[in-house]
Amino acid sequence: MNKVKELPGEAIVTATRSPSIGHSVSAYIERVRGGDMGALPAVLGLLVLCTVFAIARPAFLTAINIANLFTQGAAVTVIAMGLVFVLLLGEIDLSAGFASGVCAAVLAVTLTTMGLPWYVCVGAAILTGMVIGTVLGTLVAKVGIPSFVVTLAAFLAFQGLVLVLVDEGTNISIRDPVIVAVANKNLPVWLGWALFAACVASYAALQLIRAGRRSKRGLVADPISLIAARVGALAIIGGLVVYVLNLERSRNPAISSLMGVPIVVPVILVLLIVWTFVLRRTAFGRHIYAVGGNAEASRRAGIGVDRIRISAFVICSAMAAVGGIVAASRASSVDPNTGGSSVLLYAVGAAVIGGTSLFGGKGRVLDAVLGGAVVAVIENGMGLMGYGASVKYLVTGFVLLLAAGVDALARKRAAAAGLR
Repeated sequence: MNKVKELPGEAIVTATRSPSIGHSVSAYIERVRGGDMGALPAVLGLLVLCTVFAIARPAFLTAINIANLFTQGAAVTVIAMGLVFVLLLGEIDLSAGFASGVCAAVLAVTLTTMGLPWYVCVGAAILTGMVIGTVLGTLVAKVGIPSFVVTLAAFLAFQGLVLVLVDEGTNISIRDPVIVAVANKNLPVWLGWALFAACVASYAALQLIRAGRRSKRGLVADPISLIAARVGALAIIGGLVVYVLNLERSRNPAISSLMGVPIVVPVILVLLIVWTFVLRRTAFGRHIYAVGGNAEASRRAGIGVDRIRISAFVICSAMAAVGGIVAASRASSVDPNTGGSSVLLYAVGAAVIGGTSLFGGKGRVLDAVLGGAVVAVIENGMGLMGYGASVKYLVTGFVLLLAAGVDALARKRAAAAGLR
């Protein structure tokens, strides 16, 4: 059993043995009952949607459609990953969609008009996003203008800036093979399996290392059975996805073969790993959560609140730039609508649907990926069923409202349970 020794101002927990998997499951259920639902609603919603669409349209689960799901939702997912940092502070960035369009236009102009190498153009696009984020963050943190007003003004201004960059409505084609490949080409079959094996092995190693470190410090560690279950679940789900994506998707393989994991998948995976590490394993990440939970208390604790806010907007706009690059790659062009239309709404919706709170202080980068998957599944499934844009917007809006409602109710339950 666990022994707890109280010391002045702290509690040190000494674990004589790891809890059983049953105990871990019971603890998780208690957290859910207490209002800490995490990504559970998004996961359940994703399962329900996939089941409904698979029954209604068997083509939903074909290899070619699953590959389309990944590429279809990639840009929105990447932008949503950046928005998580701003939402964690209880702020909002309404300009992220058109900021991605501005950065995509910079990429297109430097590639075509200036003829610069692709890596220089990508750097210019991301640098543009960082400059945008610095300006927005400074206006919010230093000047004190509400983020809603600042980013709404930027939302309007960036639409005009995109028009200027693309010469008042010109469609700029992108033919650089490296840029086009990001959202349109696939990894070799063997490389897809190799990356899958590396991911599973790395995840297992990290789980074991974490459990070992907690045991050495006398803290309660996850039991080996629970770690094995997590690794097994990742291996099964990931293995099925890689297997399906490695199937031949071409209607005429003799002329052109189409198989392998889309290149954009490992791109999103790398971004997910990097930003998850930043939020969970660095002082900067802990400060993000602290400021989002209570900015005044964080300031009194010596945290540079203004610096954190500006940094969050820089990351958000830089990720918007990456999302713009992915969108430009998928369309092989940039036009005035790049980053416009429903991109921002879907990106914010993806972050919130995945479990990131609009009130700040709660969320993960993984939430954006799960929420992006939900949005992509809704759009794709509705398209297969023959519904128009009106129904897609209605359903997506309902799901977003439901997610926000679940978040609000979870916070009330957590407050009633004394967890907040």
